[in-house]
Amino acid sequence: MSDTTTSTLTKEGPNMRLFWGSFIALVATAFGFILRALVIGDWQVEYGFSGTQVGTLTGVGLWPFAISIVLFSLVIDRLGYKNVLYFAFGAHIVSAILTISAAGMDPETGYTMLYWGTFIVALGNGAIEAAVNPIVATMFSENKTKWLNILHAGWAAGLVLGGILALMMGAGIAADGSLVSGWFGAGSLWQWKIGLILLPTLAYGYMLFSETFPVQERVKAGVSYKDMLKELGVGGAAIIITLMVLNLGEVFGWPLGASLTVIAALTIAYGYFVPALGQPLLIVLMLIMIPLAITELGTDSWISELMGPAMDSIGLQAGWVLVYTSFIMMVLRFFAGSIVHRISPLGLLALSSLIAAIGLYTLSGASAAGLAILAGATIFAFGKAFFWPTMLGVVAEQFPRGGALTLNVIAGVGMIAAGVVGTVLIGNIQDRALQAEVTKVNSEAVTQYFTEPQSSIFGDYNKLNAEALAASGSEEIKAQVETATENSKTSALATVAWFPIVMFIGFALLIAYFNTRGGYKAKSLVEEKSAEVKA
Repeated sequence: MSDTTTSTLTKEGPNMRLFWGSFIALVATAFGFILRALVIGDWQVEYGFSGTQVGTLTGVGLWPFAISIVLFSLVIDRLGYKNVLYFAFGAHIVSAILTISAAGMDPETGYTMLYWGTFIVALGNGAIEAAVNPIVATMFSENKTKWLNILHAGWAAGLVLGGILALMMGAGIAADGSLVSGWFGAGSLWQWKIGLILLPTLAYGYMLFSETFPVQERVKAGVSYKDMLKELGVGGAAIIITLMVLNLGEVFGWPLGASLTVIAALTIAYGYFVPALGQPLLIVLMLIMIPLAITELGTDSWISELMGPAMDSIGLQAGWVLVYTSFIMMVLRFFAGSIVHRISPLGLLALSSLIAAIGLYTLSGASAAGLAILAGATIFAFGKAFFWPTMLGVVAEQFPRGGALTLNVIAGVGMIAAGVVGTVLIGNIQDRALQAEVTKVNSEAVTQYFTEPQSSIFGDYNKLNAEALAASGSEEIKAQVETATENSKTSALATVAWFPIVMFIGFALLIAYFNTRGGYKAKSLVEEKSAEVKA
């Protein structure tokens, strides 16, 4: 029996085993995210990576998600949800093996292995979300925002569970290069932590692969494939194509002219096949998704490193900040339904943006006080809790004719923006701020302990030469650089705080737009079809 032709909508209601299997699949994607976030510092010490290199490794855990989710969304209704989930399952297994195999290798080979291991897990994560988002939106078509929030509580739950397990295993490699003992002994902690992803991977495989899957809402309503493409239109396609091609150009070293030529060719080809601009509201939401993803995922990717000095001052590993904020996010997402009944999804997003900005600004000043760290982290957690699933809910409710494509493209835009722009930008901010801070106190140290200019998508930067600094023997210079490093991390958080302010302005304008049209209201393909029949 085909998994794309059997609906789970029976007399008993939606298939809750399918829902909770999808929930666990998102737990697995979160394991892949947080485990790398918690060991990225170990990799930096072991291999001597720069802040920008660390940002690139973090980013490659995000942007391939966009490649995967967009491509699968174009064919998932024909390929079948189960086949896409088989791909994700294999990607998670292969990624764990490849990443663990990098242990003990030289810096260049290790970087390559870690890069491709992270790339593969991101492809698997994109495949999972390409499947579970439309599955849940279809099963709960009358209450999409509520159930997408509950589904994505699985992401937060994975951050909490994976974070607790990894942190309890030990801190890994200390900043001075010494090994910290954990459950499985010193020197092998990060490999064991990466292996934890196999636990939820095996669980979702067991839960999902015996199930049948629903016919997507758009397919069931008889909306054609081309009509689905028209919802995105050439305007929406141009945004995602531009982000994807520019990123691939950076990865493979294409000249800018070549990338622009590919962007133009693909956009024109899409416009020729789909002669429609696309829904203007969808295009606006895609643009807002860029700062939204940077605020949530870009910051989460770096939070352990950014808060390291402040958390050390109170005797805790920095990863506990991410676990704590994720726990708050998990709990709140289970109650999203009751909140959106009181204020619209756009109102919730606008309010969340303001709260997130306040939280990030508070964290940027929490350099020593434990209570300030706790307060800032709590405020930020309340702010970011509803961002991702509520944005998905808005798209699902406003563009049901777009099916899996529009629902997943918005997520793809977010992930690639976080991976290409957010994580690398935050790393680059630190590298530049570090050089500026050191220059203030000891300009000679910059010429002695920083490399020649390195290139990145945000321009050239100078990398701290950790080996040269360690060999200098000057405790005064080391102390100066350590203080400068702490200040550079604070600078990064303060800069990111501007992104949710931009989001707030965007959501406020959208609220005003909907108020001119009688207020926010979800669209229904069932009602649309009934109206067509009556006409």
